[in-house]
Amino acid sequence: MELYRKSASQLAAMLRSKEVSAVEIARETLARIEAAEPAVDAFLSVNAEAALTQAAEVDRKLAAGEAVGALAGIPVAVKDNICTKGTATTCASKILEHFAPPYNATVVEKLLAADAILPGKVNMDEFAMGGSCENSAFKATKNPWDTTRVPGGSSGGSAASVAACEVPLSLGSDTGGSVRCPAGLCGIVGLKPTYGAVSRFGLVAFASSLDQIGPMARTVDDAALLFSVICGQDAAHDATSKPYAFSGIEEMRDCKGLRIGVPAEYFGEGVSDEVKAAVRKAVDDYRAMGAEIVELSLPSTPYALSAYYIISSAEASSNLARYDGVKYGYSGRRDGSLNDLYLTTRSEGFGKEVKRRIMLGTYVLSSGYYDAYYKRAKMLQRMIAREFSDAFERCDIIVTPTTPATAFGLGEKLGDPLAMYASDICTTTVNIAGLPALSVPCGFDAAGLPIGMQLIGPKWSEAKLLGAAKCYETAKGGFAVKEM
Repeated sequence: MELYRKSASQLAAMLRSKEVSAVEIARETLARIEAAEPAVDAFLSVNAEAALTQAAEVDRKLAAGEAVGALAGIPVAVKDNICTKGTATTCASKILEHFAPPYNATVVEKLLAADAILPGKVNMDEFAMGGSCENSAFKATKNPWDTTRVPGGSSGGSAASVAACEVPLSLGSDTGGSVRCPAGLCGIVGLKPTYGAVSRFGLVAFASSLDQIGPMARTVDDAALLFSVICGQDAAHDATSKPYAFSGIEEMRDCKGLRIGVPAEYFGEGVSDEVKAAVRKAVDDYRAMGAEIVELSLPSTPYALSAYYIISSAEASSNLARYDGVKYGYSGRRDGSLNDLYLTTRSEGFGKEVKRRIMLGTYVLSSGYYDAYYKRAKMLQRMIAREFSDAFERCDIIVTPTTPATAFGLGEKLGDPLAMYASDICTTTVNIAGLPALSVPCGFDAAGLPIGMQLIGPKWSEAKLLGAAKCYETAKGGFAVKEM
């Protein structure tokens, strides 16, 4: 039956009509993971026993006529920086290689309450720092469209597992584009929600003021389904979360009356001609569907990448100070001084990119440099948020490329951190401003690699964003399965 090709919405309908059982879905999912993993390397751990036990419980509830959750029987992969009780949560780092949290993240509790099946944890750039999923301490994940290329990062395992049809849904985290960029490079849908829409409790912190958990899927409907389960206030655990009742995708039979802003700064130097052409073609498609196109300028955009790396690295240097070899995680030399313990723990436990960002963050927060770097970056953050606010007085959503180019080769940018950082030029502004945005496939380059289009909206506009994305997806045909 090739259930692995089905969307989450299709599987849910088949389960309720008794065409298939949850155990059958789980078994085929595990078989697909086993078949695809040698080529893709998306999963860091697979828990077949737990997945089958969860599936059997769903079947029991259905047989007994009991109510089941919105994700009953649907497999969901979880990024390995989201805590799962009693099973490894490594952040793809040696320093947490053997760490098993004593609690679940709020989003994991919500998945379990919705009767989802959790087959395992997926790979990522270490502590979510990277744009290629090559900075993992354990392995590099490959892009299912071309396994000599990267899937993007840091949620590369989340994106690749969905694109390779190992699972229909996954959770990633997005600090500067880490859901949207791999979604764009792997040809799937990835949503970065409004900051505060989803609880961050149990998400291992990178940059707390920017981090947000988001859904990844092969269709807009599926992304909306997963978002509906994980969103909402978590007053007990996350003071930054807000009351939010997501009522579903805003219905758009066409795009008449929708005002779409197109900012010139996102189509300039550094963005490939093929990506520009594909996104411009998508904008023309929206115009043909009745949308009004508004040309915009967001003049602070060229400076956003610098501000992002200053702010995120500063917060990372503070958040990662907890890994000292004393309380939990990898522990270094214990036969010397306390400083020796700290030095060996962090030198041996962290990878190069994590060390690089800790050093940068410590530098910009240090006496004599705080005003010159961090303070100015925070001022620019307010300017960027204000420019978006002004722009949304003229338009409903903004359309840009998701990434400046399609997937690059494995190892191609590892020796050039600045080139790697430039992969985020289209996405970091969204996190800085705390806005929602999603990536949806909009075409392919000459090599057959996916191109992603980014839709950005005002805070709490996920329903409209998803509606606009679904309108385009319906018109253009949606996700194409890559044979492997």
